[in-house]
Amino acid sequence: MHELPVTQSILDIVLKHARMNGVRRVHAINIAVGEMSDLQDEWMQKYFDYISRDTPAQGARLVIQRIPVVFRCNSCGRDSEVKISEIKDFACPGCGCTDFALISGREYYIRDMEAE
Repeated sequence: MHELPVTQSILDIVLKHARMNGVRRVHAINIAVGEMSDLQDEWMQKYFDYISRDTPAQGARLVIQRIPVVFRCNSCGRDSEVKISEIKDFACPGCGCTDFALISGREYYIRDMEAE
């Protein structure tokens, strides 16, 4: 259900930019979503279809690109891409340290939109 407020924020931003740029119709919205985010593509599209009715974004497709999880080792500074299933047991492949900072994987943002 948390997809609804996120999707509403996306629609608000899209409509604001559409108004500012004289857009008549939005065809697609390209979105980046981190793999650690538990946002589900299907539910985001369903909610978007519902809340965008009677707006210039009605019928627009959400094109979602997943951003990988990347940790930076706090000891040696090495960046490592990590699979979700391996996070629990992750240690730096360079030095073995288990103290690291999250660099990417939880974010979501609009990259751009296709409109007329």
